[in-house]
Amino acid sequence: MTCTESAYAKLNLALDILGRRPDGYHDMRMVMQSIDLADRVTISSQAEPGVSVNTDLPYLPRGEGNIAAKAAARFFEETGLPFPGLAIDIQKQIPVCAGMAGGSSDGAAVLRVLRRACAPEMALERLEEIGALVGSDVPYCVRGGTVLAEGRGERLSELPPLPPCWLVVCKPSCSVSTPELFAQVRVKKLRCHPDVTGMTAALEQGDLEGIARRLYNVFEDVLPRRYIQVFEMKSALLEHGAMAASMTGSGPAVFGIFRDEEPAAQAAEALQAQCASVFFCRPAQPQL
Repeated sequence: MTCTESAYAKLNLALDILGRRPDGYHDMRMVMQSIDLADRVTISSQAEPGVSVNTDLPYLPRGEGNIAAKAAARFFEETGLPFPGLAIDIQKQIPVCAGMAGGSSDGAAVLRVLRRACAPEMALERLEEIGALVGSDVPYCVRGGTVLAEGRGERLSELPPLPPCWLVVCKPSCSVSTPELFAQVRVKKLRCHPDVTGMTAALEQGDLEGIARRLYNVFEDVLPRRYIQVFEMKSALLEHGAMAASMTGSGPAVFGIFRDEEPAAQAAEALQAQCASVFFCRPAQPQL
């Protein structure tokens, strides 16, 4: 067996934190969107038992510590199918530690491949349940597209697709610790919350302006000031014509929505000199 799968990055069009759960996680309410920036994940049979992982980034885990390996192990554990020897090769395009679910998407790509190859009768919902045992973002990354995610991120409701648009994603040179950011959250002290209901209505109406007006991520309220680059990137995107801009996930990547290709391309080119990485993207939908 040799199969290659695209592992798409995600953006948070809206991210709200509702409260802390007894299990230590937080209840979330998010509108999530896949984009066509993707890692390339190739899975092959190998004679040796277990799973090995190779990536083009030498600092990423190459064994059981990699989320792609964890996803493979969990798939066979949950299905009871024999665990063959597997070699996973990941060619990274999604920036690491950016709030774009790069690792989770790699794990989800592995799950989609194994479902098609080993358990094609498995319901998508069951695959998402297995993904939830791997990581909070994995169920969404299994499904992809435009989705309302609730709970830890495992309760998914499909939404109408994001209308045609262009997205410019900027990754500053800094990195943000997700546990540190969650530790800063005091739900009762959050000043604002995204209008998720209004955003879902705008999606149903195909109203790109209405969607853009409602971009919001509550993590920006608790982001320490030393991450000033995040706010500088937001301002730069707006100055270069974005309809709206927001941080995605726990950051530090920031994205702007553009209605037309030419101004988006011009913005992406202009911002190359201001941040570590710039990506010129469109909405995407994984093949299930």
